[in-house]
Amino acid sequence: MRIVRTVAEVRGALEEPRRSGRRIGLVPTMGAFHDGHRALMRAARAACDVLVVSLFVNPAQFDEAADLARYPRDEAADARDADAEGVDVLFVPPVTELYPPGFDTWVDPGELAELLEGAARPGHFRGVATICTKLFTIVGPDAAWFGQKDAQQVAVIRRVVVDLDLPVEIVAVPTVREPDGLAMSSRNRFLSPDQRAAALALPSALRAGASAHAAGADAADAARAVLETESQLAVDYVALADFDVPTLVAAVRIGSTRLIDNVRLA
Repeated sequence: MRIVRTVAEVRGALEEPRRSGRRIGLVPTMGAFHDGHRALMRAARAACDVLVVSLFVNPAQFDEAADLARYPRDEAADARDADAEGVDVLFVPPVTELYPPGFDTWVDPGELAELLEGAARPGHFRGVATICTKLFTIVGPDAAWFGQKDAQQVAVIRRVVVDLDLPVEIVAVPTVREPDGLAMSSRNRFLSPDQRAAALALPSALRAGASAHAAGADAADAARAVLETESQLAVDYVALADFDVPTLVAAVRIGSTRLIDNVRLA
């Protein structure tokens, strides 16, 4: 595996594979790899000839400085995981490589980015759309893989790709869960044992919502009722979203940790 830190190095590493017509795949990440990230890498590895993984904690998508500061970082461990998963190029740029002095061009993904997660975290999807567009331009992948856990993010990125005519296929990989049902997240490590137990109300609520939807009842109301039984949770939102398929989405806070999850209803 080759570790590169500059745009020029990425393009140089991909020059020969691109010239020879090999299929290039990209998995954009912020590091702190877990089984969800590994599932993305495996899906991409199986479907492309050259696999690029980016590892960049993107400051533009954080709305709270404290959240950015405490986001877990372990480049050495992530590099070992990426190498074990057959990654060819690991792109680990410093912030100044992607946001050099004077940077002032942003991708505004529009109305879809102002709802739900976008309303709870103003500017978040502008940061996501901008960094993903930059990575698509730098790497030039044939396809890019994202986790379905971030359902609205997938929808926003697909909208950007369509609207800007970007020649990249967006592939969503199903959410990977812990044995007890909690969705894999880099933020799970911040939960105390007691908070970890309380967090199980989130997947339980989504299951209740899915069952209610199947029975013709209101999915969001059913999910909210379950969340409200857990006193440690503060609910940011619970809603039925019309993405590529109807999707029940929810975001909660447990102490200083924020978790999101969703379930597709079709």
